[in-house]
Amino acid sequence: MRISLSDAGKRYNRDWIFRHFTHTFEPGNSYAITGPNGSGKSTILQVLSGNMMLNEGKIHYAHPGHTALAIEKVYRQVSICAPYMDVVEEMTLREFLEFHTRFKPLLPGLSVNDIPSLITLESARDKQIRYYSSGMKQRVKLAQCLFSDTALVLLDEPCTNLDQAGISLYHQLVEQYGKDRLLIVSSNDEVEYRFCQHRIVVTDFK
Repeated sequence: MRISLSDAGKRYNRDWIFRHFTHTFEPGNSYAITGPNGSGKSTILQVLSGNMMLNEGKIHYAHPGHTALAIEKVYRQVSICAPYMDVVEEMTLREFLEFHTRFKPLLPGLSVNDIPSLITLESARDKQIRYYSSGMKQRVKLAQCLFSDTALVLLDEPCTNLDQAGISLYHQLVEQYGKDRLLIVSSNDEVEYRFCQHRIVVTDFK
């Protein structure tokens, strides 16, 4: 997926979160959106996902062959991992993954049974997620995002609650399953986006 923003701006009440933002996000590339806390990183991700409308400017989505993609169909091509998104804690990991695949198919070659071992949660696959630690829940969020067969992967502070082993796993998963897609990371921690080919600083568009 290719996303083009032209003179884009978003505000809450009278306060502009970002403005005069012109950029094209190319498929097969990885981008880091950086800036201090409260600078608007998550807001930009919400705009890119199609979940939030601009107050000014334009956003255009296109398939790799440059065919336009209607805004109402963008959600089918988006997967996101973010601190403000919840998992269904009353479900087991297996149940949650099966539920998720009703809405977003998994990448070719993957099945629900493969995923617990890929995120080192095989021994907890039949335990309700509410009994997971915060780091285990974050691995589940990463799984439903990175293993979904979508053209756009959005990662908002993806290493939240992860220990060093979890951070290493995150980088392995991105390396193996993030290729050939448009991948965008929102973070102020270089550990989370060090692999990104491009960097955009939110405060440049205030």
